[in-house]
Amino acid sequence: MPDHDYNEDYSDSLDRPSKTQQKAAMHALRDLGSELVELSPGQLKRMDLPEALYAAVRDAQKITAHGARRRQLQYIGKLMRHVDEAPIHAGLALVRGESSAETARLHRLERLRTQLLSDENTLSEITRQWPATDLQHLRQLRRNALKEQENNKPPKNYRAIFQYLKELDGAPLAAPADQPAESDNDE
Repeated sequence: MPDHDYNEDYSDSLDRPSKTQQKAAMHALRDLGSELVELSPGQLKRMDLPEALYAAVRDAQKITAHGARRRQLQYIGKLMRHVDEAPIHAGLALVRGESSAETARLHRLERLRTQLLSDENTLSEITRQWPATDLQHLRQLRRNALKEQENNKPPKNYRAIFQYLKELDGAPLAAPADQPAESDNDE
């Protein structure tokens, strides 16, 4: 008669997650890691990740080959098994919120620029909102932008108005110094 009790093995398997559940958890960690890889370097620094995980994510951002990138994402998933993922989820939610707030701010400034070009009375609204406005400079930018539109020239002053409004509105874009600022999608 065997010394092995099959009922005991069965009860042990109920206590631990199934292989399918383990795989699903690993895929979730890998997906979380791939979200980290999509962040900009500045956003990544604010995440407060363990040094090894931070280095692995930065390495993955530099890898362009598909197979190597996939292996690096697997490695990031492996590292994340030993890290509490709740702060990472919270950090990602914060970064996404900042991004949407920044996008809303830029859209508001684009609308203001368009309004300024169509109606000169918008200048008074801008000076009311930002008393430090250099009105002469803004008027000159507006005049030049209108001439550019009239002559079908590149919108250099059109973009300059946007940059000036962004300057007036406060801090520059949340893009870090080692990454170029977002381009104006205003054509």
